[in-house]
Amino acid sequence: MGHHKLERFAENLTFPNLFQVSFEQLREEGFALKGRWHEHFANHNPITLELGCGKGDYTISLACIHPDRNYIGVDIKGARLWRGAKTGVEKKMANVAFIRTRIEMIEGFFAPGEVSEIWITFPDPQPKKEHKRLTSQRFLNYYLSILKPGSPIHLKTDSLELHQYTRDEVIAPAGYRIEYATENLYATPAADHPDIPCLAEAQMTQTFYERMFLAEGKPITYIKFYIK
Repeated sequence: MGHHKLERFAENLTFPNLFQVSFEQLREEGFALKGRWHEHFANHNPITLELGCGKGDYTISLACIHPDRNYIGVDIKGARLWRGAKTGVEKKMANVAFIRTRIEMIEGFFAPGEVSEIWITFPDPQPKKEHKRLTSQRFLNYYLSILKPGSPIHLKTDSLELHQYTRDEVIAPAGYRIEYATENLYATPAADHPDIPCLAEAQMTQTFYERMFLAEGKPITYIKFYIK
């Protein structure tokens, strides 16, 4: 393990906006802020999750754009989360937090209906392991238990396979409602379509990987849908 990783792990423990709970603690003691995130943020603003947030750059960007919402990035990689958490602390961003955990454990951190929106940005497409895809029905069941009725899920990915799988093999059979879907997000300028508000929302900010994929000429796919 690199020296910098150890330093980052140690610094993570000092960040007031980064929460780390072991599986054993979650099972035996629960998570103190479950159902009480408004106490941490000191407001009752809607909560948006970014699942698999990596370094948290997308979480930070969204939080800057929408100060009237609270944003929580979730990832299992502590060394990556360090960057987002540190930025949030340095910028004194009161509407940003991070959780280090596996997505499978997300129900342990939020009460039913406590979350108002989910972003899934450039997840591992898991080409040979459908059950591990963050948009598989298995994972959507986790989200279903914490989402407020009428709350959207956004998927941005460079993987056309994951996009099509989510749209055709998960959303369609279950009868979930798609608000907007495209296989080339930036081929349609948001300014030309004010009738599609989510288009501007999806184009407004980009992750590190998204910028990299765009530089390589890869089209970015996008879906906004509802599971209840």
